[in-house]
Amino acid sequence: MSATPENDFVFTPLGGVGEIGMNLALYGYGPPKSRKWIMVDCGLGFPGLDLPGVDVVFPDISFVEKIGRDLLAIFITHAHEDHIGALSTLWPKLKCKVYATPFARGLLEVRKLQEPGAPNIKLLPAHAGAVIEAGPFSVEYVAVAHSIPEACSLAIRTPLGLAIHTGDWKIDAEPGVSTHIDEARFRALGDEGVTALICDSTNILREGASFSEGDVARTLKTLIAEAPGRVLVTTFASNVSRLRALAEAAQACGRSVVVAGRAMDRVIQVARECGYLDGLPGFHGVDMLQALPRDRTLVIVTGSQGEQRAAMARAAAKDHPLLKLGSGDRVIFSSRAIPGNERSIHRVINNLCNLGVEVITDHDHLVHCSGHPRRGDVAQMYQWTRPKIAVPVHGEAHHLSQHEIFARAHGAEYVAPARDGSIVRLAPGAPEIIGVAPTGLLYRDGDVVIDEADGAVRDRAKLSFVGVVSIALAVNRNGDMAGDPDVVFAGVPKRGKFGQDMAEVIDEALFSTVEGLPRGRRRDADTLSTAVERAVRGAVFSVWGKKPLVHVMVVTI
Repeated sequence: MSATPENDFVFTPLGGVGEIGMNLALYGYGPPKSRKWIMVDCGLGFPGLDLPGVDVVFPDISFVEKIGRDLLAIFITHAHEDHIGALSTLWPKLKCKVYATPFARGLLEVRKLQEPGAPNIKLLPAHAGAVIEAGPFSVEYVAVAHSIPEACSLAIRTPLGLAIHTGDWKIDAEPGVSTHIDEARFRALGDEGVTALICDSTNILREGASFSEGDVARTLKTLIAEAPGRVLVTTFASNVSRLRALAEAAQACGRSVVVAGRAMDRVIQVARECGYLDGLPGFHGVDMLQALPRDRTLVIVTGSQGEQRAAMARAAAKDHPLLKLGSGDRVIFSSRAIPGNERSIHRVINNLCNLGVEVITDHDHLVHCSGHPRRGDVAQMYQWTRPKIAVPVHGEAHHLSQHEIFARAHGAEYVAPARDGSIVRLAPGAPEIIGVAPTGLLYRDGDVVIDEADGAVRDRAKLSFVGVVSIALAVNRNGDMAGDPDVVFAGVPKRGKFGQDMAEVIDEALFSTVEGLPRGRRRDADTLSTAVERAVRGAVFSVWGKKPLVHVMVVTI
């Protein structure tokens, strides 16, 4: 397909550009009114404290749904949840081909088997070095190192130029079971001519080169060998290199490995199927703990982010039926705190200290390294690929703005300051934001998925600050109350600022409002409920200083 003046090549992120996580990006080629598209990744994010009760968040894909059959395929860069976690939920709205490496496909298949009603996604094979044709796009998988097996960048070719979508990556001389970054291939792409580099910004604020998984493995081996009692390590379940390093360290000092956590069980199953744990003995379940000597046991658990129901937090709170910790035991957090989780992690660490447990984190020893590139790594990438255009992604606003400065200093002729929803024309000509796609969040709330327009989460957040007053009353044909009204309130103090009984304050406002309305207006349920709602809210505010949510139900009999 040859380029014509009416065709353009565009990049449109719907998640992951302005926040870390929830990665989903689109590339389009063709006439503006009839472009063909591919999607890169389909990830979830995790809610903050402002979204109480929400389990995970997904990007709004209403823009993609309008594309319809012009969406040719989805290409998965790697198997982290912030890159594949939304796929099973959102794919039924898209129903296109999905390309992924064996490890990513394995995790998606395991999830499908364990989730009733999960869709039968059309998963097609990909691997480092593969070149896949999709309409006007030619997509090449290029190996990179990361904190999960089989991570790849994508070299996306069109008649108007070549874009490199780095995905998550780093440079690591000893990446464990992960692959080395394919420096030679990136250099060759640079020689071919790179129109745009769409590059990870997660660690752009950190100077120097990335630490290596090999260095972390050696540190962990020493700490496990020197521990006098039981050793418990919590880490990201998907870091198979770390899991293998821990198992090898345990084997070297005669410890049995026990695994606690369903997410880790799934990863271990797929890792064994893919050969990444070959040569290691099987791991024990947590039910075997009582039969194993404390000083000959290594327990690997989920819960590195302080998740309340994970094995780590339950053990720290003495709430786990089988996993008991105490003086002489050593707990290693082989992980970093995801922003927003610090308070939960500190609570777990404090609980462990109160048990007399020795706690080791990355502040004490090199027990964790990131899977993302520091400034030294990013400089190497710019040197190898020499892009005309830099598009910083995978970061919050501070990361992106600093990456923009960095890219200019490292030879990029243009920098496109994209954010979620930006429709960035990469070619022809100089890059330009030519439009904005609708963006937003979808919430998984229990077993349903709702959008931001649904008021449930917003009301729930408000309830957490001001409480609720519920009133039910009946009015007869004459406009008189039939019986006593039913009043219930929750999340509201029992007494006001001068000791007023809150129930009496509510009752006084309720009865005086009803009695003060003409009979004709009392017989109008909407009028009566609105009047009572306003009066009760105002009365509570006068003695509390906050306005609760007030729900009034009027029944006319």
